[in-house]
Amino acid sequence: MSDQTSQEIMTPIPVGEPIPHRKIIRAWLTPLTERVVAKAIVLQLFDTLILTAAIVATVYFESVWLKLLFALVAGFLIGRIFILGHDACHQSFTPYRNLNKWLGRLAFLPSLTPYSLWEVGHNVVHHGQTNLKGFDFVWAPLSLEEYQLLSPARKRLEHIYRSGLGPALYYFIEIWWNKMFFPNKKNMPASRPAFLWDNVLVSVFAVIWNALLIWAAIATQQSILLTIVMGFVIPFIFWNAMIGFVVYVHHTHTSVSWYSDKSEWLKAQPFVSTTVHMIFPGKWGAWMHHIMEHTAHHVDMSVPLYKLKQAQSKLEEMLPGRIIVQKFSWAWYFHTAKLCKLYDTQKKCWLDFKGNMTAQSMKVVLS
Repeated sequence: MSDQTSQEIMTPIPVGEPIPHRKIIRAWLTPLTERVVAKAIVLQLFDTLILTAAIVATVYFESVWLKLLFALVAGFLIGRIFILGHDACHQSFTPYRNLNKWLGRLAFLPSLTPYSLWEVGHNVVHHGQTNLKGFDFVWAPLSLEEYQLLSPARKRLEHIYRSGLGPALYYFIEIWWNKMFFPNKKNMPASRPAFLWDNVLVSVFAVIWNALLIWAAIATQQSILLTIVMGFVIPFIFWNAMIGFVVYVHHTHTSVSWYSDKSEWLKAQPFVSTTVHMIFPGKWGAWMHHIMEHTAHHVDMSVPLYKLKQAQSKLEEMLPGRIIVQKFSWAWYFHTAKLCKLYDTQKKCWLDFKGNMTAQSMKVVLS
């Protein structure tokens, strides 16, 4: 490696200078890509045990309010263990590919996520084409022209999705139901045996989960319906809301651009410029396994979740003023939802549903 390249790697890039190539940026994070098997297994065992305990608690306690509390806790824990599976699917959980595949499948079971379908939709499509219209389908904003062509019913659904109150419905319908759970040829043109078998796996798991809840309800002389609602339905709804919300704030921001031209998208360093580092108060970021240090994850998917905080800090040190960093508040979230309805990829601006510009997004390009 030349002295000049070494200097580029070690010296922060001043504001106004072009962002270096992704290979150079990833070199900054290379020391943080070591994966530890013992740490991965301990994390997965811990989260699995706590999730199991929370679901058992929805049966054990007689108080409906305590049942509801533990149902919500279980939903959050489904999200936590899913994040572990997300790392495994990226091959950043342990150094062993086959171990990652099986740990990932196990971690995805509580969220009823078919591993192989998530791998294609997330790793290949979302990470490979982040914020590129026509390819990345996750929270992709419609243009004014696309919106105007929708049926009245579909327009109402789009209003719900973009209201700030719609992440659970959005993820359940647009991602899980349409793209993950036995998708049709329109939503998943390619077909692999693994897609079918992973769907069978999560379906069998769901049947066993509910069968155990029914058995527990009968054994404890409780309402079967209430037991299923608290032990399965509410946790699953919470999980959908959680992931829908998380993915939304990762890539929806008044400073984040979407692109329809691939050459322009490539020049914009999308792995840096289309992701948001969301800072939560207290320990919420750690409780979500640091998935909110999201720029580092998009720059280098091989960084394990327990190194993401260090990786994000390194990026923000080396690219001062270039990373989108946002302190979370509900006021910010609903204000963003109000502004970010539609998007004009030519003018690089967010629009309301009437086509009025609400925010000019940032353009980061290489010279």
